[in-house]
Amino acid sequence: MSEPVFEMPRPDRPEGEPRETRIKRLAMRSMRRGIKEMDLILSAYATDRLAGMNDDGLTLYDDFLDENDHDLYQWVTGQFVPKSPYLDLVKDIQVHISNQ
Repeated sequence: MSEPVFEMPRPDRPEGEPRETRIKRLAMRSMRRGIKEMDLILSAYATDRLAGMNDDGLTLYDDFLDENDHDLYQWVTGQFVPKSPYLDLVKDIQVHISNQ
């Protein structure tokens, strides 16, 4: 029997969190990643895009930030196809990168 895979705990997502606080939390998570390249890519993206996202978009982005940084980097650089829920988000991040 195999041992369970270790899972990192998810950051707290306070219930009833005000939108402004949620955006600030996501912006902070975007700039405090494990890989410097992702810090740069996601902090610039968050600055430019989070305020314009609807609640579903913010939830998707929050889930996206729970993914492994190495996976995120490979997705946004086109090395691998992202998980299906993130296809459009990753495309938007790629467009954002190309416009920098």
